[in-house]
Amino acid sequence: MNVSKGSGTFRALTALDCLELYQTGTISPVEVVRDCLNRIDAVNAEFNAFCHIDADGALTAARQSEERWNKGQPIGVLDGVPATIKDLTLTRGMPTRRGSAATSAEGPWDQDAPLTARMREAGAIILGKTTTPEFGWKGATDSPLTGITRNPWNPKLTPGGSSGGAAVAAALNLGFLHQGSDGGGSIRIPASFTGTFGFKPTFGYVPQWPLSAMGMLSHIGPMTRTVDDALLMMDVITRPDTQDGYGGLSYKADGADKAESLDGIRIGYSRTLGYADVAPDILRVTDEAVEQLRSLGADVVEIDPGFANPVQVFATFWFAGAARLIARMSDAQKDLLDPGFLECAIWGEEITLSDFKDAEQARFDLSAKMADFHESFDLLVTPTVAVAPFPVGMDKPDGFSGWVDWTPFTFPFNLTQQPAASLPSGLDDAGLPVGLQLVGPRYHDAKVLGAARVIEKRLGRLTPPALQMVSGETAPKFLNAKRHLTILERSAHQPGLRTDVRANE
Repeated sequence: MNVSKGSGTFRALTALDCLELYQTGTISPVEVVRDCLNRIDAVNAEFNAFCHIDADGALTAARQSEERWNKGQPIGVLDGVPATIKDLTLTRGMPTRRGSAATSAEGPWDQDAPLTARMREAGAIILGKTTTPEFGWKGATDSPLTGITRNPWNPKLTPGGSSGGAAVAAALNLGFLHQGSDGGGSIRIPASFTGTFGFKPTFGYVPQWPLSAMGMLSHIGPMTRTVDDALLMMDVITRPDTQDGYGGLSYKADGADKAESLDGIRIGYSRTLGYADVAPDILRVTDEAVEQLRSLGADVVEIDPGFANPVQVFATFWFAGAARLIARMSDAQKDLLDPGFLECAIWGEEITLSDFKDAEQARFDLSAKMADFHESFDLLVTPTVAVAPFPVGMDKPDGFSGWVDWTPFTFPFNLTQQPAASLPSGLDDAGLPVGLQLVGPRYHDAKVLGAARVIEKRLGRLTPPALQMVSGETAPKFLNAKRHLTILERSAHQPGLRTDVRANE
């Protein structure tokens, strides 16, 4: 691992590396946080990963962490690890504007969402808030409030969304643990477009408060450069919180952090889900990756799961949620909204109770269909996204009628609430990253994470050109994934301290 001094000193480290080096005294949290802040300062003006940076707060927290490590008394499994929070998630001391000029900057911003509280209790150092489109409404990251976020593989292209800022921060290693949220693909789309790892857990494993306007479509999960770092983060953010009325489920890692092969894993590989129009080079890369799964011992069968495109079902829930968001806004606030988001909300106002109940029934049927599929297959594997990253400033690529149409592989599994991950599978004909999606049965997140860990070790990690410029690396390449570190015991969940917060809307 590279721990030499100078610009980009710690840009190749992982969270697990940091914890090992903190324990041995090789580096300190203050050094690592300063390095992260210096690199954020160097690249954020171009890539716009952060909408708020708390340099003073991060350095203060780093000094406190350094003192604890010097005494051999870290407060938790993330002590001193730099992390970020998406600008949809409440964070004490930092504004949560949700990418919208229609929100107020006044605060008081004295509340942490459960995820933020769990991260702090484990000792993570919050560097700042990452960018999102307005209220996370689309699969590209730009907003009237925060402007355009750009892809580190090519700044003329979008990193995807809605967790685009978190994905860029992960790709450029601006901190090591990044929170995303996913109501239709918002973790997996940007993970695919930036060549990083993103995981949408089973709904209910990560406590949420306040509840998203998109209701039970919305999941919260980790975005990282490595699967092992995501596993580390999952052990923290899945600790329960009584404020989450849908929570209380007990997440189990079940040895995912020790997985070494795919022997005995039954995989159903669907190239199109039976209805998707996928770019030929994306199919080529995905086919090649699936051949690697066979060589790792998986029993792979090419098969579609057998459901029709549920786009109208998804749109009913999504547009209804958008309508709920604007229901209490003044005309002056509505004038400040992204026109695309406002259009969705207006469509949502036309949804009837009968429409909504029909969508609920269709969602139930789809969940049953996937539960039956997983009686035969441990995992469903697909491309993550059907297209390559497209130019910034666009809500969708040319030739598509809506933002959901170009991401047909992600939103069905928000309807079913299943765990799903995206990890890099290679580069397309233009040299841009392609994601491989793994979908598992509900409550079997360890199957997805364990398989992702094995696949990452075979396929490697991707390094975007922008990180090479900062670090001095010379060319895009795959890197071997680092072995899991067990210096800090992660297996037992420590009881989380409940943070007393109140709804801000």
